[in-house]
Amino acid sequence: MKTRKWLSFVLAVVMMLSLSASVYAEGTEEIVITDMIGREVNVVPGSYQRVVCIGAGALRMFSYIGDVQLLAGVEDIDNLSLSERPKMFDSVARPYMLAYGDVFTALPSCGVGGPNTQAAEAEKILTCNPDLVISEYEDVEKEDALQEQLGVPVITLKAGPGGVFDESFKATMRMLGVLFQQEEKAEKLVSFIEEEQAEISSRTADVKEEDKPSVYICGLGNWGTTNHLMTAQNYISFQVANVKNAVNDLEKNGIQAIEEEKFVALGENVDIMIIDAAAVKNIKPLYAETPDMFDVCKAWQNGEVYLEMAYNAYYTNYEIALINTWFLAKTVYPELFADIDLTEKTNEVTEIFLGQPLAEQIASAPSSFGGYQKIDTATFFAEDAPAKAA
Repeated sequence: MKTRKWLSFVLAVVMMLSLSASVYAEGTEEIVITDMIGREVNVVPGSYQRVVCIGAGALRMFSYIGDVQLLAGVEDIDNLSLSERPKMFDSVARPYMLAYGDVFTALPSCGVGGPNTQAAEAEKILTCNPDLVISEYEDVEKEDALQEQLGVPVITLKAGPGGVFDESFKATMRMLGVLFQQEEKAEKLVSFIEEEQAEISSRTADVKEEDKPSVYICGLGNWGTTNHLMTAQNYISFQVANVKNAVNDLEKNGIQAIEEEKFVALGENVDIMIIDAAAVKNIKPLYAETPDMFDVCKAWQNGEVYLEMAYNAYYTNYEIALINTWFLAKTVYPELFADIDLTEKTNEVTEIFLGQPLAEQIASAPSSFGGYQKIDTATFFAEDAPAKAA
């Protein structure tokens, strides 16, 4: 009898140890993680089955690392099946939407979303019954309050001013890797970005300053309002590709509008003009009113005007930002990038980020106007004609 009791005890201990080992192997032990705004949050990596993403860019960044089948709800802006929702970005290529839009349309609402929504909608989030919230509302007090209200971990992401090349973006990817036990996937993405950046920079590193054409970038998205005057003197893709920025004497960095007089003054020194596709819809009516508005620009007169894909659409398109850098480098230094096919490069990048080749779908979006291209300045902005490549 004693022997049987002893064996039962031993078996029970073995089962407990086995269960503990199994639990640990599955990543269900609680750890403390520091999110991207410095909050310490208790989480259980690999255990989450009902995830909600809120705030500009959160769902996109989750989609790079996490499994979209874990989503329990999405913001209305990311559900194309809804008639009443923010639609300002619908015509712009958002690769995460192209890749997983069909998944998002089947999910309930966790809030309206969009650039005009500056606070989480706790009641709607609760109806989705999440066990984890991924957020891009970068306010410590509000995130702590939301976590208290929801009763589940709220993890805040952040990208940083350098976008896809920023250390904060890389740290966010690695943090998501830990949360969902996808460390290898996260590290593969981060390594890919770093390798791409290094290759672009190395190819252009030896170009002498006097041999660099002066390039003007415009139409960069900023809360949906953008035109030919919206630019940045610290455009990160220029820095990575060693491109000479025509704008270099502004009082501050970041995306901003310059005065018309400033644009006119720059004109004769602009060798190449790059227009972000997000600006075309706003530039067209301006051009219809003033057809000579670009005549002051040397690049326009010489036919050296190019279209890059939309950089910002409900926050940054990170994979597009990387592809744009290749496009800019190839446009400015064609002989150094003669071996780069933009369609192949686009598919390579989107496969790493989202697991799918999306070049054709990106180019087919209404506000992509056919994709990366050299613009025919005589017809592209004609009011009654679709924009076409030269």
